[in-house]
Amino acid sequence: MQIDYLRISITDRCNLNCLYCNPDRRISFLQKEDILSYEEMAKVVELFSVKGISKVRLTGGEPLIRKDIASFIRMLKNIKNIKDISMTTNGVLLKYMVKDLKIAGLNRVNISLDTLKADRFKLITRGENYFDVWDGIKKSIEEGLNPVKINVVLLKGINDDEILDFAKLSLEFPLIIRFIELFPVNSRLKESFGSMIINNEDVKQEIIKNFGKLESVSNVRGNGPAVYYKIKNSLGNIGFISSFSEDFCDRCNRIRIDSTGRIFPCLFSEPIYDVKKLIRTKAIDEIFKLIDKITKTKSLYRKKNIKDYKVEMSSIGG
Repeated sequence: MQIDYLRISITDRCNLNCLYCNPDRRISFLQKEDILSYEEMAKVVELFSVKGISKVRLTGGEPLIRKDIASFIRMLKNIKNIKDISMTTNGVLLKYMVKDLKIAGLNRVNISLDTLKADRFKLITRGENYFDVWDGIKKSIEEGLNPVKINVVLLKGINDDEILDFAKLSLEFPLIIRFIELFPVNSRLKESFGSMIINNEDVKQEIIKNFGKLESVSNVRGNGPAVYYKIKNSLGNIGFISSFSEDFCDRCNRIRIDSTGRIFPCLFSEPIYDVKKLIRTKAIDEIFKLIDKITKTKSLYRKKNIKDYKVEMSSIGG
């Protein structure tokens, strides 16, 4: 598998506090000096691009709360080999920033939204920004980001009664609705939400039962393991990322970097490589050696071989 996709968490902070992410449980957050500057991040991306990386996704925490993110996107846009720049966001600030982000070079956006009900949004996220998120979704479509994807995590007894409502969105809007199985990446998640995990095959069958046969789709822009379908005569598509029930490690083409410069060949990988000192001392040859090592050993990491998950998604960014 060609490793051509880099995910960068540009901050560990967030303006929401979702049930299954829950960053407010953390004792402390990173300080400014601990985090790579935009210039340092851009240099890391440039070095990775020499070794085959052509697609970059910005994540967090919540990436839009880091100041002047459009300037960083412009830096990435100016790297010769980078062909695609995307972002995953909770969408709270998107309506205010999407035009500038598009002008800077952002190609597409994924927006996390687990409910279409304002009161339930508050329950899940501890925020009151539901309508701001929807304004951001509509503004992203208007500004020509393509595609605009909605990431939905379903939990039994929380929002599993909204499957058909989300599917219906693909009929009404040119959106890609992606159902993502919750994966218990640490003991807290396993204990709190393990019994609430919903298998995507069940979701798919419920959609088929109500909307008819789904047509397989293969032309959706993206870099992940999603499998896409289309309801007849719909404007958008429906995707399934079955991170719990399926093993798609052999199709993984991504490397992750968190905001401190730690590199994760796999979401669950050890050891974790640290590039911060190397980039700050301008040890370019050493960084190239590190990149070669990471890309050559990535295939050794598979989630089924990891017994004790200790991942904090609010820091690594998924």
